[in-house]
Amino acid sequence: MSTTPAPDETVNVAARLTAFAEILPDAVAVAQPHGSDRAGKRRYRQVTFRELDHDSDRIARGLREFGVMPGTRLALLVRPGIDFISLVFGLLKSAAVAILIDPGMGRRNLIRCLADAEPEGFIAIPRVHLVRTLLQGRFPKARYNVTVGRRWFWDGITLDQLRGEPWSGGELVPTLSEDPAAVIFTTGSTGPPKGVLYRHGNFDAQVQQIRDFYGIEPGEIDLPGFPLFGLFNCAMGATAVIPDMDPSHPARVDPDKIIEAVEDWSVTQTFGSPAIWSRVGRHCREHNLRLASVRRVLSAGAPVPADVLEQMKGCIDPGGEIHTPYGATEALPVASISAREVLGETAELTRQGAGVCVGRRFPGIQWKVIQIVEGPIATLDEIHQLPSGEIGELIVRGPVVTQSYCTRVEANLGSKIADGATVWHRMGDSGYLDDTGRFWFCGRVAHRVLTAEGPMYPVRCEAVFNQHPDIYRSALVGVGPSGRQQPVIVLEPEKGRRPRTVAATEQLLTEIRGLGRVNPLTQNIHEFLIKPAFPVDIRHNAKIFREKLAVWASRRVGP
Repeated sequence: MSTTPAPDETVNVAARLTAFAEILPDAVAVAQPHGSDRAGKRRYRQVTFRELDHDSDRIARGLREFGVMPGTRLALLVRPGIDFISLVFGLLKSAAVAILIDPGMGRRNLIRCLADAEPEGFIAIPRVHLVRTLLQGRFPKARYNVTVGRRWFWDGITLDQLRGEPWSGGELVPTLSEDPAAVIFTTGSTGPPKGVLYRHGNFDAQVQQIRDFYGIEPGEIDLPGFPLFGLFNCAMGATAVIPDMDPSHPARVDPDKIIEAVEDWSVTQTFGSPAIWSRVGRHCREHNLRLASVRRVLSAGAPVPADVLEQMKGCIDPGGEIHTPYGATEALPVASISAREVLGETAELTRQGAGVCVGRRFPGIQWKVIQIVEGPIATLDEIHQLPSGEIGELIVRGPVVTQSYCTRVEANLGSKIADGATVWHRMGDSGYLDDTGRFWFCGRVAHRVLTAEGPMYPVRCEAVFNQHPDIYRSALVGVGPSGRQQPVIVLEPEKGRRPRTVAATEQLLTEIRGLGRVNPLTQNIHEFLIKPAFPVDIRHNAKIFREKLAVWASRRVGP
């Protein structure tokens, strides 16, 4: 059943924080690492739900007094932690629109995305303000500028000044479900990053869907490996323990620091990309360590390999579970599947080339698999819905599904389908529904290899080669013109298993070719290349940039 609020209904996810400030006033809302004591024991800076609620009220009041109006776009570039979470809730309460962008995308992309979003101010660390000042021509509307830290020669005020006087009462602009709340950028895994317009109803629905589906209770303790999930925790009455890691590079996480935080706080739940759990799970297995308090692990951003699920299952509470929610920046969550279901059933089918099962849809989601169409689909009347078992493109609709992009708006034509007063989002993912209503992901539509014999789907083919013990992952790419592309498999060996001699390389490729010949899906693949490390997305370090690999492969394979 849909939980979409009425368009004229007052909705603001920050009201959930205020509610928990009354229910759990002295419970810890956020804890962040803050050095170590003389004995080497980790120290944490902490804030209660009441303190967080009051601080975000002071920030909202300060923004109002600074001249910020509802709908004002402010770029937020602050390190994950208490200030970041308090600032986001302050922005939500003031009805300003937060521009949230991953600094890990690189300086050029970052500046371009910020310029596209046309911020009317920056709430940021000093380094960002220095760049803003040097490039002030790129940000002509930026007049409401707040420095988190020491302000030097640039304009604006500091966060301490923004907080102003002690708390004097609640601050919450009565926003409606359709009012803008944030601009969040896509990772750019299939094109330039785009700014997704989140409305207050989207955020509120996300919290409700995630909380209810996974049974998250007030009082739980979460370790969020992705900053935005820290906000969801506070809106659910759960403590957010900020991990000591660079969220822009989850694949570089130090497992010992994750384990330390779990043990310090008896963490019950943790969220992160597959890249995090690949390192943590392997570390726990190699050193016979357990995360005994953890009962729930969530992992998203890319398909989670079965061996990673198995490793993590072996190191958490025996009664605990790992869930892999599926979705996109534009629509999250869409579906979910448990490790129990993957390891007990779908993983074997995946190895045979069936695709990756992402599970069943969330209660608030409607979905269809439609015939793949190149170019825009204006209305739902133009689609051709496919029956179970046939591969097409997934489209979704529901309260967590965003309605539009607000930068690179031309992308709306190719990603949105009108259906009366509502909009369906084209996920850009190929796959099919099985007879039980589960969606099987076969790869991005844009990543199909279009050969003379027909389309080949990356995830289905790659699974065949990923079974080799020396292969960490593989990627199917196409070389040549569309419709006559030559399929090429690029292989990334496991760390430390890259062949070092010509003979060892030929032996590995002989074994890989043997795997390909025995599966009908891969019999037509004759070109194989080895690359030590794949280019991956900046947010989760898990999605493979196949476009870059295709360019690389085209230089090494003849037409």
